[in-house]
Amino acid sequence: MKTRNLPSVGALHPVLFFAVMYIVVLFFSIFICSSLFYSCSSSSTGGIVKKTSAPAKQETSMPVQVSTAVVVR
Repeated sequence: MKTRNLPSVGALHPVLFFAVMYIVVLFFSIFICSSLFYSCSSSSTGGIVKKTSAPAKQETSMPVQVSTAVVVR
């Protein structure tokens, strides 16, 4: 059987690698920069209302017990 050699594809391997890496990095940089832009340009009082509620009351019939571990050598 005769094997086919494609030396041109092997020679283009570094170029293809860097082209793919450039596209991936470009995609991530656009995503990160747009996220930073939207987080910085959003107004802090732009209709967002923070609701705070009182913590739930616990029954005080049982005292809280705290235990500690002691290591003796």
